[in-house]
Amino acid sequence: MRHTISALVQNKPGVLATLASSFQQHGINIRSISCAETEREDVSRMIICVEAQADDVRAITEEIKSREFVLRMEDLSKQDLMDRELVMIKVRITKDTVSQILQIFEVFRANVIDMGNETISAELSAPQGKVAGLIRTLAPHGIQSLSRTGLIALSRGDA
Repeated sequence: MRHTISALVQNKPGVLATLASSFQQHGINIRSISCAETEREDVSRMIICVEAQADDVRAITEEIKSREFVLRMEDLSKQDLMDRELVMIKVRITKDTVSQILQIFEVFRANVIDMGNETISAELSAPQGKVAGLIRTLAPHGIQSLSRTGLIALSRGDA
């Protein structure tokens, strides 16, 4: 089962590496990890997405919660959440395909951010399924390069 784990941690060197190492020691593969400062400069939010059994995730989160640099940790998979992923994608174009690719961007509400003679680049911020759909749709046209942020998430409402 996919789990989305949110951790508020002290913003200091080694925290990201230490947490990633903990997952490795438990044999849990991290599918994506995103980490950045919050509204407080000294606190970062990590969003860690893993595919693992609930018992394994419970064990690793209990272990991580005990670290002195972890301020708060929760498995958002059990909650109603808002999630997004940013993708930047560069696709090969020809005079015959540029119109079709622009239509694909429009359908997915992706924003064109650069255009050359042979490629066009766009960005999309959306739930992971929509990002995956854009990638699948553009693949036959020749994706030249792609960069994804990994999932970011917050719980909905006042929680």
